[in-house]
Amino acid sequence: MPELPEVEVVRRGLERWVAGRTVVAAEVLNPRAVRRNTGDLAAQLKDRTLASAERRGKYLWLPLLDGPAGAEEAGESLLAHLGMSGQLLVVDPTAPIEKHLRVRMGFADGGPELRFVDQRTFGHLLVAPMTAGRGRAVPEPVAHIAADPLEDAFDDAEFAVRLRLRRTGIKRALLDQSLISGVGNIYADEALWRARLHWARPTEALTRPKIFELLAAVRAVMTEALGQGGTSFDSLYVNVNGESGYFDRSLAVYGRRDEPCRRCGTPIRREAFMNRSSYSCPKCQPRPRNARP
Repeated sequence: MPELPEVEVVRRGLERWVAGRTVVAAEVLNPRAVRRNTGDLAAQLKDRTLASAERRGKYLWLPLLDGPAGAEEAGESLLAHLGMSGQLLVVDPTAPIEKHLRVRMGFADGGPELRFVDQRTFGHLLVAPMTAGRGRAVPEPVAHIAADPLEDAFDDAEFAVRLRLRRTGIKRALLDQSLISGVGNIYADEALWRARLHWARPTEALTRPKIFELLAAVRAVMTEALGQGGTSFDSLYVNVNGESGYFDRSLAVYGRRDEPCRRCGTPIRREAFMNRSSYSCPKCQPRPRNARP
């Protein structure tokens, strides 16, 4: 599933190519893509202007304006979650229809249209009301999601306190979207390697300086991934122009079982974790005796 850097790459593309444009027509080709929407999505979007593209964690949204750009916001937004295979593509209206096209939007200026393509149909689009949510206005379905580490609303000191109270393994805590959003399996492993922490280290055993070091590692690895367009292991993870990222070439541990650690040369290990996998260096990240699942 795309994590924060991949979603942010898409957000930047939407900001450049879609923000400020007015929808003249929308078409839903598969109802599963709008299964969480209340009402007729096409009717809700017609003649509405998409304002600036915004993001929290793995969620994207575009506030909706009533009328042309510059009009007042109506207190609603077009919210998107990409799921495992969703793509928001900016495409010439005359381009061939994609095999897994779910929703398409044409604009009043006659320029490139926005298409939602989703092979596995786990992603979705919906029009949602805006509400207050942890430091900023967010779509109502996102109100329970914590701020992500690249947001101004993220409070490092508060995170440190809440993390220590979790009394769980550090990786499980990093994946808890109510504690910190946007971090998934890949970037959790990469950040933990940089901070020299095993994924099962108890959260209550972490010192405040070590938590801040881990946050710095999370931000660093995500920023580097952003600079390379995110991590793309297959053709499903692309930006709005259909281009893949290449941060997979820079991964230190994730997916590198039995390959040498880039720091000490010890073969990388793979361990089962929450029906997934965790990758770490046995020497740089020794498993603690008081490990938590």
